[in-house]
Amino acid sequence: MPLGLESCPPQFRQQFEDQWNHWRDSAGHELAAKAEALLKDEPRQLALLRSFTGSDFLYRQCCHNPDLLPELLQSEDLGLDVFDTDPFDSEESLDRALRQLRNRVTAEVIYRDFAGQWDIPRVCLRLTELAETCIQAALAWHHRQLADRYGEPRDSDGNAQSLVVLGMGKLGARELNLSSDIDLIFAYPEPGETDGESGLENQKFFQRLGQRLIKSLDAITADGFVFRVDMRLRPYGDSGPLVSHFAALEDYYQTQGREWERYAMVKARPVAGDEAVAAELMELLRPFTYRRYIDFSAIDALREMKSLIQRQVRARGLSDNIKLGRGGIREVEFIAQAFQLIRGGREPALRERNLLRLLPLLESDGHLEAGVAQRLADAYLLLRRVEHALQAERDQQTQTLPAEDERRAKLACALGRDGWDQLLEELAVQRAVIEREFDAVIAPPEEIAEPSAAEEWEGLWAGCADESSAELNRQALEDSGFTPAQEALDLLADLRTAPVVATLPSAARQRLDQSMPLLLAAAAQENVPLLALTRVLPLVRSVLRRSAYLVLINENPPVLKQLLRLCSASPRIAEQLARHPILLDELLDSRRLLAPASAADIADELRREILRVDTSDLEAQMEALRHFKQSQSLRIAAQEVSGALPLMKVSDSLTWLAEAILQQSLQLAWAQLVEKHGLPAGASPEDMHFAIIAYGKLGGLELGHGSDLDIVFVHDADPMQYTDGGAGRDGSIDNLRFYTRLAQRLIHILQTRTLSGPLYEVDTRLRPSGNSGLLVTSLAAFEKYQRESAWTWEHQALVRARPVAGSARLCSDFEQLRLQLLCEARDEKELRGEVVAMRDKMRAHLDKSNDKNFDLKQGPGGIVDVEFMVQYAALAWARQAPSIVRYTDNIRILESLIDTGLMPAHQAEHLIDAYKAYRSEGHRLALQQLPGVVSGDQFTAERKTVQTNWQQLLG
Repeated sequence: MPLGLESCPPQFRQQFEDQWNHWRDSAGHELAAKAEALLKDEPRQLALLRSFTGSDFLYRQCCHNPDLLPELLQSEDLGLDVFDTDPFDSEESLDRALRQLRNRVTAEVIYRDFAGQWDIPRVCLRLTELAETCIQAALAWHHRQLADRYGEPRDSDGNAQSLVVLGMGKLGARELNLSSDIDLIFAYPEPGETDGESGLENQKFFQRLGQRLIKSLDAITADGFVFRVDMRLRPYGDSGPLVSHFAALEDYYQTQGREWERYAMVKARPVAGDEAVAAELMELLRPFTYRRYIDFSAIDALREMKSLIQRQVRARGLSDNIKLGRGGIREVEFIAQAFQLIRGGREPALRERNLLRLLPLLESDGHLEAGVAQRLADAYLLLRRVEHALQAERDQQTQTLPAEDERRAKLACALGRDGWDQLLEELAVQRAVIEREFDAVIAPPEEIAEPSAAEEWEGLWAGCADESSAELNRQALEDSGFTPAQEALDLLADLRTAPVVATLPSAARQRLDQSMPLLLAAAAQENVPLLALTRVLPLVRSVLRRSAYLVLINENPPVLKQLLRLCSASPRIAEQLARHPILLDELLDSRRLLAPASAADIADELRREILRVDTSDLEAQMEALRHFKQSQSLRIAAQEVSGALPLMKVSDSLTWLAEAILQQSLQLAWAQLVEKHGLPAGASPEDMHFAIIAYGKLGGLELGHGSDLDIVFVHDADPMQYTDGGAGRDGSIDNLRFYTRLAQRLIHILQTRTLSGPLYEVDTRLRPSGNSGLLVTSLAAFEKYQRESAWTWEHQALVRARPVAGSARLCSDFEQLRLQLLCEARDEKELRGEVVAMRDKMRAHLDKSNDKNFDLKQGPGGIVDVEFMVQYAALAWARQAPSIVRYTDNIRILESLIDTGLMPAHQAEHLIDAYKAYRSEGHRLALQQLPGVVSGDQFTAERKTVQTNWQQLLG
């Protein structure tokens, strides 16, 4: 009687006993005794029972190779050694060895799975490693045989060529099944020919190589097969060439690639061939797979694929198919890959091929709700384990649950369940989890939502250019708050009859027709519907040829609502979105959009963005900086108009953004100059002996939307020394020339108008001697100028100066120098006269006030008057109270004047209140793209307060 028989379900006892006895007869006395000794351990008994019961394939392999069973029982891993092809003198001997290896590894993973020793990820990984080992071994052997006959294939420059094998699907994702096909694509770098006496075109050489590789893996012999090979995912499928060179592949995918091919390419991974060449191929294919914008059009393609599969499921009665049926494996894959295709272009982390590693990333980035990733993973693992058990039974590719009671009972036993009903109930629960999450992500909105308010607008949009229904349409618009209604109707008719709309492809036109009723319904909910419509339509026009953005709006009602709200609040935001629709991505997560970020958060996020860009591609780095600035500016504006960020924090955020960009831009410029000329003498990457000093609004932490950057560059390197050489033609240059070129390169990065426009306009006129002075000044020369030649207004500007990027040591030295300069003794009467004279001169040239209007900045009692009083107080009194110039922003200087007793609290607080009121209105006007001029009857109390204080302080 075999060991463990008492644990065997009654209906399988005779079968198990027969199997055991047959194996013992095959094994002989010595091996049988060894196995029986090992089987005194109860877990091993149970593992053997489940394995023999659940897998006829494993049982047959153990009988065919009797020593396999004791090896499985006594070890935890038989390993997978490197496959050496040198000993094989014939294709038959190679193929036999490959099949024997495949049978041994397959038998082992079945046993480890049923024994509970390996989890599904480990099983899949071992099967993937087996496939890679077999592909690489067969490829190497056949390449040698062909090269011996025809010579090595080479390109036009004589470089040797190798075949790159792309593993698709589960092979690419390292998720291979027990009985999976392997989906492959063959490619080689360039056309050419072999270098042998019997020369052959590369195309023919690699085609023959591919054919022989397939035969070694796919052909069924007395030893079985290695893997069934499927080549239908290659360009043009079965009708296309078996092998393509890289340029042909790139051309195909860029001009003819279809959405389902993008889906397939998500998991593509080189599994054989030269690694550097394979990496080049993957980089060529990346733009096809991953769009640089958030691509919601991918969802439509996935829905179409899923719909096709579901029709096949119904037609072929596959409801019990745990891969293709509802709540099956394919739906989990669709959920994950939808996010990959939609967002992978912008979020490289989501290009992870392995589903179980991808799910937590989706949750941590907020794409899946908390807990969903684990629920999906648990359901997926159960389905994959059942799938493996189904395929283990007879080594057949199947995902259909058995209909026969005996096979059902065997399956439940192999998986450690008490019976079929228990297993079926578990499957039902987990498939319901998958089905629910799939519907939330992939199912068309109409399948899961109540009829929307947009339906009543469909007719109006369809007939907005029809004169016969004009009156009816005007009434409908007026009833919904679009007044004047004729203006709204004209806007809609102009869009519908626009030539660009008439020539749209059918898919894009369908998306527009779906979007417009949704947009009208949402606009009707705004305070001023016509204003919302007017401001958002330029964006609609700008994306007509990139209609994936319309899908984004269609798929995300909260995005549409947020879009209309922001455009209504600010034409600046509306214009920015119309010019750069990629910023729509920022509206997808309202929590992130409206959550203020710290200076460290902004700097860290920018560093991560730049790390994703090729360090040798300056244009891509500049575009990344610009996109980051635009997206962050949009967030800050959204936070301001929503009330999530008060005025002072808006300026802080805009200032932190500028600082982060300056620091990152400086690092880029530094890296380029050092590569070309080497390091300046005495400098290092940690201390570049160079700093950026901010003046004006940036220096005073008062940056507004669209502000220029007033900056000055200083260094403290020895100008008589040289750089230590570099890779460029210019080689070594003197330090001063290096730092001048560094500043010029930095300005180039900031000001160049790329496709996304400039980063910032830069003003360097506040440097010593202005435009006639050196672009970069040594700290010693800066000090000499400030002490001996600077005008009073330049000392006033120094009140708001602070270092914002570069060498931390030099920045600290500048701060100490600034403090010394500001604390110099000054004649208050003389200072007062010079400050007043400068203010009068500015007002005469810049004040836009008149009898009806008040210039917030330059008008009497306006912003500049407050700033001049603060600067006067700082210069006049810093010697007796240095703490008042510790900070560079006006409000904290005024607060310091209170703390030191140099200004009465009520006086300083009145100035603070007036200053905040002016700046708040200035920010509001900037968002509305209006000049900083208001009606003359506004801010009368504040103006009077400021003017009174001016008289008291400056006479």
